[in-house]
Amino acid sequence: QGQLKIAEAAMAARCRLAARFHHIHGANIRLDASHTQATRVESFANGLCFSQEPLAPGQIFLVEIEEKELGWCGHLRVGLTAHDPQSLEVVPEYSLPDLVNMGDTWVFAITRNHNRVVVEGEEVQGRGRPWEPFLLIERVRIPRDTLVGRSRPGRYSHILDDLYKMNVLPATARRSRIGVLYAPQPNGTADMHIVINGDDMGPSARGLPTTRPLYAVIDVFASTKSVRVIPVDYGFPSLQTLCRLVIQKHIVHRLAINGLDLPPLLKSFCQHE
Repeated sequence: QGQLKIAEAAMAARCRLAARFHHIHGANIRLDASHTQATRVESFANGLCFSQEPLAPGQIFLVEIEEKELGWCGHLRVGLTAHDPQSLEVVPEYSLPDLVNMGDTWVFAITRNHNRVVVEGEEVQGRGRPWEPFLLIERVRIPRDTLVGRSRPGRYSHILDDLYKMNVLPATARRSRIGVLYAPQPNGTADMHIVINGDDMGPSARGLPTTRPLYAVIDVFASTKSVRVIPVDYGFPSLQTLCRLVIQKHIVHRLAINGLDLPPLLKSFCQHE
């Protein structure tokens, strides 16, 4: 148990450092100063983004859809690639098919009908109850509350909180949270999992190489205009998270955060579950 806690602490430290976008990205993407928000400023394509660092086994790269754009068909695309973004001469216009056609890349569009690869004869496992505190994927345990999208703070948001805790946000809605990770297998390869609002979609791709670094791919495509990286605490919560919990504990609902005498960045962090 002691080794597990040490491993969780190490994972937490690495995840907080890696929870941002790579400085290499598509031509239509603009990153904020923290490299945690990516916005497509023109057209519907050239919105490719990558994680700043390769993911560790079991490490989820989680984003929240912050802004949508009407008039386009298609949604966010998510996956993994073994290509180091630094090595790309030109960032492809599309993840599908351009980046995928380069090989060693696995990307899927997020739709209402999700992707799952089932081996013949394999039973489909239950994905767990949405109210369970942790999402279990192979040997990875992730706090479910961070993974679930929430209603936007507003006049009636406190009335909706209980509904959103039950995971009713559509996958492509604003405030929906989408994550990707890989789980090593006994044969030396890995399975890629996509997580939508705390629900594991199961293996979307199998046979990924574990001998090469794997970067998260986020394609801010078409009707998805802006996304933000959400840091995930494994095991031990960060000081930032503990402060947020204390603040939230002493208010009636999240709308009241706007009236607190706090720095704007801290208010924003407290309003994002």
